[in-house]
Amino acid sequence: MKTFSELLSLLIKSIVLGLAIAFIIIKLLPSGATPQNSDNNQNQALDPQTNPHFSYADAVNRAAPSVVSVYIKQQAQTQRLSALEQQWTRGRHRTRQGLGLGSGVIVSKDGYIVTNYHVIRNSSDIWVSLWDGRIAQASVVGEDTLTDLAVLKVDLQDLPVATTAAADSLRVGDIVLAIGNAVGLSHTVTQGIISALGRDQVSGPILQDFIQTDAAINTGNSGGALINASGEIIGINTAALSRYTGAQSISFAIPFALVKDVMGQIIDYGDVRRGWIGAEFSVLPFGNLGDGSIARPDGIMLSRIYPDGPAWQAGLRQGDIILSAAGKSVSNWRQFLLDISQTPPGTVLELEASRNGRAFTTRARLMQQPPPG
Repeated sequence: MKTFSELLSLLIKSIVLGLAIAFIIIKLLPSGATPQNSDNNQNQALDPQTNPHFSYADAVNRAAPSVVSVYIKQQAQTQRLSALEQQWTRGRHRTRQGLGLGSGVIVSKDGYIVTNYHVIRNSSDIWVSLWDGRIAQASVVGEDTLTDLAVLKVDLQDLPVATTAAADSLRVGDIVLAIGNAVGLSHTVTQGIISALGRDQVSGPILQDFIQTDAAINTGNSGGALINASGEIIGINTAALSRYTGAQSISFAIPFALVKDVMGQIIDYGDVRRGWIGAEFSVLPFGNLGDGSIARPDGIMLSRIYPDGPAWQAGLRQGDIILSAAGKSVSNWRQFLLDISQTPPGTVLELEASRNGRAFTTRARLMQQPPPG
């Protein structure tokens, strides 16, 4: 029978051994990993700041199958012919056939694909290549030059459709990924953040409400998807400012809420039905407020008015200042025209305006916007 001292010695050895095993386990486990905080561990695994192995692969795999590469045969005329060339061609214009690159996004199981208008402009033959390797010829359903959008159609089955994000979910600083046929490298993925929202002073289409991002956009990316970190599409990549302008990492995408509206009308009607007020506008010049400070007054100025258009029939004239529309103050003429374009033709719009410092109200019945020409 063991003595008390032997039992005590055995107990102490057991305690020491247990502490040693516990110490080894704690050292081997990741920092903070305990049964009580398993939920915190899962959240940390999704956080790039706490998990060095964080990846956007799930987001890409969710969105990439709905992105297609677009290839276009184009006919382009030479701008000038030398005197010798004119002799050889007897004065006829010589044409050359080129291959254009772009991207698109599958938006319905019926085979509708949205892309940029400038991607398929002057095209004679359009082909799309899918994520799964299938290739199909596409037809043009319709186009809208004012937003630089176009809708294509392919005759294929089992098409992967893009998942869209809520329009009000976008925030400056959000992580975004661009997917497209960059310089012919299909399904190239680049990453950045949302740099700004509502950009409207960019050369290109007339109606603008761009998402600005620093994700790299290259030739062939136009018409491709801009997605969030969950793999939901938030916009259609459209353009990047050239480095020749001194810009770096400044790219633009059309918000998908605007894309969806234009795309739906093209599919339903073949064109876009949008309101038109029959006038052009400009910003007001800065003025002295009387206390020595300089500020831009409220409103936008009518710089041109079309005879017999809605603005003309409402009694507005060149030089008048629009202060508000439908009870909403007006200060940005681009946003005003965008709002007008998204208002159905036939809508009567109440306007508050001023002429020579005297305020007045009037009503304009919007017309269908005529085709650009």
